[in-house]
Amino acid sequence: MKEISITDIEGFRIGQTENKEAGTGCTVIISENGCAAGVDVRGGGPASRECELLRPFSAAQVIHALVLGGGSTFGLDASGGVLKYLEEKKIGYDMGVTHIPQVCQSDIFDLTVGDLMVRPDKEMGYEACVNSEKGNYKDGNYGAGCGATVGKWLGMDYCMKTGIGSAAVSLGDIKLGAIVAVNAIGDIYDPENGKMIAGLLSEDKKSFRNTEELLYEAAEIKDTGFAGNTTIGAILTNAAFDKIQLSKIASMTHNGYARCIRPVHTSLDGDTIYALSTGTVQADMDLIGTLSAKVMSMAIVKAVKSAEGAYGFLSYSDLNK
Repeated sequence: MKEISITDIEGFRIGQTENKEAGTGCTVIISENGCAAGVDVRGGGPASRECELLRPFSAAQVIHALVLGGGSTFGLDASGGVLKYLEEKKIGYDMGVTHIPQVCQSDIFDLTVGDLMVRPDKEMGYEACVNSEKGNYKDGNYGAGCGATVGKWLGMDYCMKTGIGSAAVSLGDIKLGAIVAVNAIGDIYDPENGKMIAGLLSEDKKSFRNTEELLYEAAEIKDTGFAGNTTIGAILTNAAFDKIQLSKIASMTHNGYARCIRPVHTSLDGDTIYALSTGTVQADMDLIGTLSAKVMSMAIVKAVKSAEGAYGFLSYSDLNK
């Protein structure tokens, strides 16, 4: 197995844009010829668009773009700009009078970072598509990860800054990558050594508290009054699968979330994973699902370690100077 770049996987273009002052942005994954796609939503509070397209009984067999964004439900407007861009490029189902693209989207809650009233909109979605032509993807405080934070069990006062991260590998002819915006209520661990690398900070903000232990110590129903979380990600591969198989792969990929994020898949998160396939390479579904979980965990660690401190929130690099 060899590590490669997320941009080495054929059939996809990735572009992103952000408003750094406002602390929000979006990342767009475009498949001009369409890609098979599946999804698995595990969190209790997702903000999403057109996930119904990926259900087995939906007629659509491919989608043409996936948007990962900030702004919670307000940020779903970014898909309007993606649709405009794709229609102009004649990408989508040819309906005679126009082309109709199929676009799915999921958003994180970043409204407590930067400017509450600035959210990804039609213009931002369009700009991210234009940026995909230049291949401007970067890990860190960019795109959907611009306003991402973790460790929010006690609110925003002791949380940490994270971002968007990616990882990719090749295994023979198979190429597989993961991209993820890490915005969890819980803490983040490196599965390679079991150490916490981001999360709920101590009073002096020089070390960590353990969210999972605090949860157990409470031993009672707790209303944190804070449901603004959600980790959203996608698997990209050149292995050939249909949307039913890809939904199973997305489901297995959530094991990567579970290895890194504690607690995870709570009612206060909207944790979602998509799986996208453009290729014709034959591969075993269970192998790909297992590999996807590993690569997703690598991408989560990258999202933490590539982030820079911002908006008054410390990052991994700030604690490890």
